[in-house]
Amino acid sequence: MRITDFDHDRIQELVERSRIDVDDVLGPVTEIIGRVRSEGDRALRELTEKFDGVSPENFLVDGEEIEAAHERLDPDVRGALEDAASNIEAFHRLQLPSGWMEEVRPGVMAGQIVRPLESAGCYIPGGRAVYPSTVLMTVIPARIAGVGRIVCCTPPGRDGSVSDAILVAADLAGADEIYRVGGAQAIAAMAYGTETIMPVDKIVGPGNIFVTAAKKLVYGDVDIDFPAGPSEVLIIADETADPDYIAYEILAQAEHDPQAASVLVTDSEGLAEDVNDRVRENIKYMERATIIEESLERYGMIVITSDLDEAVEFSNHYAPEHLVIMTASPEETLRDVRNAGSIFLGELSPVAAGDYGSGTNHVLPTAGCARMYSGLSTESFIKKPTVQKITHEGLKNIKDTVLKLAEYEGLYAHAESFRKRLER
Repeated sequence: MRITDFDHDRIQELVERSRIDVDDVLGPVTEIIGRVRSEGDRALRELTEKFDGVSPENFLVDGEEIEAAHERLDPDVRGALEDAASNIEAFHRLQLPSGWMEEVRPGVMAGQIVRPLESAGCYIPGGRAVYPSTVLMTVIPARIAGVGRIVCCTPPGRDGSVSDAILVAADLAGADEIYRVGGAQAIAAMAYGTETIMPVDKIVGPGNIFVTAAKKLVYGDVDIDFPAGPSEVLIIADETADPDYIAYEILAQAEHDPQAASVLVTDSEGLAEDVNDRVRENIKYMERATIIEESLERYGMIVITSDLDEAVEFSNHYAPEHLVIMTASPEETLRDVRNAGSIFLGELSPVAAGDYGSGTNHVLPTAGCARMYSGLSTESFIKKPTVQKITHEGLKNIKDTVLKLAEYEGLYAHAESFRKRLER
């Protein structure tokens, strides 16, 4: 990991890290989406054979396969999934908003109602690893929100099967349909529909560059959560922090992907050197050592600041996906934090807890997008239409405002529609 001093003039350079640049794949992804829209299941079958090496007879996973997956899955893994699901459900139920109606001026009632989306699609990536936890993180909030139809799409294995853990997690979470199809073709199918897969209103979940490009291209015809890129962690720490905890937090993040970013920001030069030494010492014991080394070589960094205020300033510019605060008073440090996907307070709160067990969502904005996005939540699957009810007294109370502004903007029929009601 490279060690550098904090510099206001170089802050934009320092916060740079890997981003998914979809421009290079827009051409082929546009072609894939066009084929799925025009050819439906035939395109899905040919594209799945091309990219996954298998041509499924049926895309829909049936009940017998799900039941068999329950029987085969290690009971300890199933138990862990059940515990995780329980915590995720408890947390996301607390996010449910309520409707309201208030009198904003005598005779003028205004408020909002809460309504769930009718359908949602959850993309579950495959490839480097199997992610049943992502199934729970995407399906459970949708179910709690009241979404009427929840679909999961995930790439099939070379034998056409879907991981037992994925199927069990989807069943536990409450998915209505599970399809063995992945990549940009799965995004297109969920956005526009085929003979087998009915379209959805919103698509959520992480994926590779082709999935991200496809989500961007279908946005507008359907909603999406946010563009997702390589995973990242930023740790704010002072001299009281345990260097072993920090080192393993960095190693844990770096094992995700060669593009993953791991950053320590500290006002302690001694801690910086200590953490760097312990990271180097322990890489050789990691099962994914090659990935970790490449990740840290590219995007591993330790930034030394003059104080914690500068550390928080840097973090707000970086807007990390995961922010770990390991200071003498993490709650006090938190007060000035503005931009982060998910925040972990204190040295006993590792990112892994949020990934699997604490109940918070791990589908989070990356690459600085935490400046304008929140992580996936129950509210991601909810609409809030506004409502108003106006009495004759209310009409009179807002008459001058409405008529003056409508006529100033040249919308005279607007003014007349209001005036007609006044006349009665």
